[in-house]
Amino acid sequence: MNSKQTTGVDWLLILTYVCLIVVGLLAVYTADYDDAHTALFDMSRSYGRQAIWMGVSLFIAFVVLMVDSRLFTSSAYVLYALSLLLLILVLVAGADISGSKSWIETGFFNIQPSEIAKFATCLALAKHLAGVSSTISTEREHIVTFGIIIIPILLTLMQGDAGSALVFFSLILVLYREGLSGMFLVLGAICTALFLLALLLPYTVLGAAIGVILLGVLLWREGRAMMSSNIWIYIGVVGLALLVSYYLGAAWLLPLSVVGTGVVVILYFNSKRLIFGLLSLFMLCSAYISSVDFAFNHFLKPHQKNRIGVILGLVEDKQGVGYNLNQSKIAIGSGGFWGKGFLQGTQNKGNFVPELRTDFIFCTIGEEFGFLGSLLIVGLYVLLLTRIVQVAERQLSPLSRVYGYGVAAILFFHFAINIGMTIGLVPIIGIPLPFLSYGGSALISFTILLFVFIKLDSERSSFLR
Repeated sequence: MNSKQTTGVDWLLILTYVCLIVVGLLAVYTADYDDAHTALFDMSRSYGRQAIWMGVSLFIAFVVLMVDSRLFTSSAYVLYALSLLLLILVLVAGADISGSKSWIETGFFNIQPSEIAKFATCLALAKHLAGVSSTISTEREHIVTFGIIIIPILLTLMQGDAGSALVFFSLILVLYREGLSGMFLVLGAICTALFLLALLLPYTVLGAAIGVILLGVLLWREGRAMMSSNIWIYIGVVGLALLVSYYLGAAWLLPLSVVGTGVVVILYFNSKRLIFGLLSLFMLCSAYISSVDFAFNHFLKPHQKNRIGVILGLVEDKQGVGYNLNQSKIAIGSGGFWGKGFLQGTQNKGNFVPELRTDFIFCTIGEEFGFLGSLLIVGLYVLLLTRIVQVAERQLSPLSRVYGYGVAAILFFHFAINIGMTIGLVPIIGIPLPFLSYGGSALISFTILLFVFIKLDSERSSFLR
């Protein structure tokens, strides 16, 4: 039985979208401005082409709103399969641009299949989860659900486009709204933290620190009712050993103090199951951090290692690998509170910031419109994301709700990572700022992604089986 409720489109989402693409066109215009080419629709300049893409995107948005929403929901798996075929095709016949084989050249414009795959994967994931009876709990549901996300990740990684591959990971956040255990998120956070710490700290220091933390857990769980002065003395000895080993460079004291403390705790407490679990966890963490160096040096490309090194302070080269980030921060910082004014950005006009129209488009906002203009742009994104979540929660159909959260996750990841990399919070991975960065594939795919959700909301449905 199918009951459909037509409520009209959400005009706040549409208005926010229009504001963002207009700001994006102005940002591309000022990033590529030339006194000899001032016409907005000059096809020899990137802003002229972006204006055309903006018109095409608005037309596509109108078409999406005119068709029946069941066209998208019924063809979700077909669209997903076609997107995977495109990802495979680009591996065979794709063009190598900026070190990534991610584009298909058609003669008139380039197509990036990974942008199309984001929308298709989000829709296929929503279709699958809508068919799950309750929550994601069985092994089969885990395999199928994660498989839908992981397949395009692997194909995108094979293209050398790590940035786009990471975007697909953001869809995992959607699963927690649908009942996935939070342990997966905690595990991911722990692995990420250990990876970064393993790059910053010596193996013995990090291993000993993990051991001390796990022993602290054991003391807290089992020793609250049995605390004595001997235990606190031993904790003090461990702390002293850590300090001495740090200042004297006696790394052998660290694991020795951990092992010694472990022996005493095992003798002092009688909780073999917990002790075995913590020791197993310690061994897993030790094996993981010992493999980080190998993975870092053998799986990452040189430019990826350098970008991570710049963020972590391991590489200091403002004229080399750190040039992009350094110039980006200079451009944004030079804008001050009010900015230098439209078309007045000296850093931008001097071509000091590479990839200004695409990955670093936020620099034009920061320099020419200052902190205030940057704050307004961030506010627009926050409004868009907040509204998407609000609209997703009012859906009657699980498919529409899951898809809405998928849209929010993808846009949030692009927004947070792109702005974060321009101000030095995350490594530079080369993903566009939604609706602002130059590029037809990205603008059209983001438009379809958003307006399919607006269409689903306008025809809120509940499917009763």
